[in-house]
Amino acid sequence: MKKFLALLLAGLMTVSLAACGGPAAPAANSGSASASGAASTAASDFKVGAILIGDENEGYTFAHMEGIKAACETLGINTDTNLIFKYTIGESEACYDAAVDLAEQGCNVIFANSFGHETYIIQAAQEYPDIYFAHATGTHAKTEGLSNFCNFFDNIYEARYISGIVAGMKLKEVMDSGAVTDPYVGYVGAYPYAEVVSGYTAFFLGIKSIVPTAHMDVTYTNSWFDITAEGEAANSLISRGCVIIGQHADSTGAPSAVQAAHDKGNANVFSVGYNVDMLSVAPDVALTSPQNNWEVPYEEIIKTAMDGGTLETDYCNGYAENGVMISTLGSACAPGTQEAVDAAIAAIKDGSLHVFDTANFTVGGQPVTNAFATDTDGDFTNDADEAIIDGYYHESYFQSAPSFSLRIDGITELN
Repeated sequence: MKKFLALLLAGLMTVSLAACGGPAAPAANSGSASASGAASTAASDFKVGAILIGDENEGYTFAHMEGIKAACETLGINTDTNLIFKYTIGESEACYDAAVDLAEQGCNVIFANSFGHETYIIQAAQEYPDIYFAHATGTHAKTEGLSNFCNFFDNIYEARYISGIVAGMKLKEVMDSGAVTDPYVGYVGAYPYAEVVSGYTAFFLGIKSIVPTAHMDVTYTNSWFDITAEGEAANSLISRGCVIIGQHADSTGAPSAVQAAHDKGNANVFSVGYNVDMLSVAPDVALTSPQNNWEVPYEEIIKTAMDGGTLETDYCNGYAENGVMISTLGSACAPGTQEAVDAAIAAIKDGSLHVFDTANFTVGGQPVTNAFATDTDGDFTNDADEAIIDGYYHESYFQSAPSFSLRIDGITELN
C-alpha cells in the first residue's frame, strides 16, 4: 500500500504545485457567504490586524512586524492608520478576544503568528466569515474547510541548512588549524516540536556536508523567548566543549553568552543565531542567522484579501521565491564561506540539492525509507501522508508548517 501511495504521490509532483511547494491546495469549500469572493477594497480603506506572541524586543515577532509593515507599504496601505498590532498575546483565550476586537475595529484581514494561537483564530474565523484570517506555523487550514482561513510559513529549513554550511566551514577551519579536535556542536532549542526538530536537523546536515564527523547536542528551554534560560543553555553547551552554538530560540541570550565566553578567553566558540542579525550583540563570534522574509507571504495574503480573492490553504516560500535568507556573514567566518553558500543556494534553487536527502542520514543506524508528514489526531505524532518520495523527505509539501520530526543519528537531545 505504501509503495502504491509513493508512486501516486510521485505522480502528483508532476502537476502544478500550491504556494507552499506541495500539492495544489483544495478548492475553497462552498457554504455560507465568506471573505472568499468579496468585492475588492481600495488600499485607503483596507485595514490589517496582527496578533503577536511578543513585541519588537523578541526577534521572531520583530521579523513579523517588519514583514507585515513592508507588505502594507508595498500595497499602499497606511501603516500608521490602517495597521493594528496586538502585542504579547498569549496562546490562550486572550488570542480570541484580540481577534474579535480587531474584527470589530473593521480589519479586513487578521493575522496571528504563534503556533498556539490557531484554535482561537479558527474560532474567530468561523464567527466572522466576511473577514480573512491567516495563521503562521499552523496545520489545520487544510482540514477545517474554512474559505476565509489559511496557514502560512516558509522553507526556513533551507536557510537553516545554509547556516549549517557557514558553521561547518568555521568548524573545519578551527579543526584544520589544530585548535580543536572534537567537531562538537551545540544547539539551544525552544521545544521538541517538529518546527524545532526540522530546523536543527537541517542545520546539522549543513554542517555535516562540510565536516562529516560532526555531532550535536540539543538542549531545550521550553520557552520561545527566555533570554536568561537561553544564555544558561548556551553556557552549559560551551562548558561541554561545543565549538558552534546554534539556536531556535527568539532572544539574543545564546549569542550574548558566546560573545561573553570569547571575551573571557575562549577563542574557539562561535554562534549561529536566528531571526535577526546577531552581530550587534556578538560582533566577534556571530557567523550568521537564518532568517524568514515574512514580507513575501504577508504581501501574497493581503493582496488576495484586497482583491476579494480566494485564499490558498497554505502559503510557503523558500529560496526560489526569496522567502528565506541568511544575515550578513560575520568577520569570524572562514575563508571561502561565501562561495560555499552561493553554490548551495544555487543547488537548492535548481533542485539538485535536497536538504533532507535520505542518503545523508540514518535513524538508529538504519536508512530511512518511509516517514509520515501529517498529524491527523493532534497527538504530535505524524500518522498520514508519506513524505519520502524520490529519496528525500518532502518538507512543507503537504502543509506549510514544518513536519520533519525524525531523530537522526549524530544528534542527542539532552533534556
